[in-house]
Amino acid sequence: MGAVELSLGLILLVLVAGLAAGWIDAVVGGGGLLQLPALLLVPGITPVQALATNKLGSIFGTSTSAVTYFRRISPDLATAIPMACVALLGSFGGAIVALHLPQSVFKPIIVVALIAVALFTAFRPSIGAVSALKHRGRKHYGLAVLIGLAIGFYDGLIGPGTGSFLVIALVSVLGYSFLESSAKAKMINVATNLGALILFIPNGAVLWVLGLILGAGNLVGGYIGSRMAIARGNAFIRIVFLVVVFALIIKLGWDIATGA
Repeated sequence: MGAVELSLGLILLVLVAGLAAGWIDAVVGGGGLLQLPALLLVPGITPVQALATNKLGSIFGTSTSAVTYFRRISPDLATAIPMACVALLGSFGGAIVALHLPQSVFKPIIVVALIAVALFTAFRPSIGAVSALKHRGRKHYGLAVLIGLAIGFYDGLIGPGTGSFLVIALVSVLGYSFLESSAKAKMINVATNLGALILFIPNGAVLWVLGLILGAGNLVGGYIGSRMAIARGNAFIRIVFLVVVFALIIKLGWDIATGA
């Protein structure tokens, strides 16, 4: 691990953060709100190491919840698989842009988008209650691919709230329920995490021991969260979604105000 130093207290903090983040990611996405700040508390870790290690931990949770959703509710793979493939490519593109442009350029735009998403969801309580597809055939799949590409690009560029954006796009644009959207979002998140790791691992940015500790927490949290979401249904997911989106608005707004 080089210069990175770990104590028992920090290991426990990262493990608990991973568990909580895995639960949030499994329900609606946005677990990075907890996971990244916890990693940045590790002495000697660099921002790039934190981002890369976060992706390693996250892929355990997203994979676990994706499998759990698949076994329990059998989501539409004909839509999810093409979205995952283009999301992986999009994440590459976003990562390339991120190397040349500061994230602070994009954060105000993301905050405005999140506020719009929160208001749209809050004032339309019936949205996402059941799956009622808005499009069929080529238009459905074309829109699905565009969503995957755009949000994959966002994940590579900035990252926070990727799962939440996926869920609301699947609900509002394509007409899936919150539960079905969460299931698809996990599969797509696996692809975007994998895309980032393909870039990070050859460059030696991943801290493997720390990432595996984080992954253990994510795995447990992802399993619990996906089971809870399936058991409690769309209304529960909608409430958690709104809480996470408001947390993202506060976090990114604070970053803008403080110049972070």
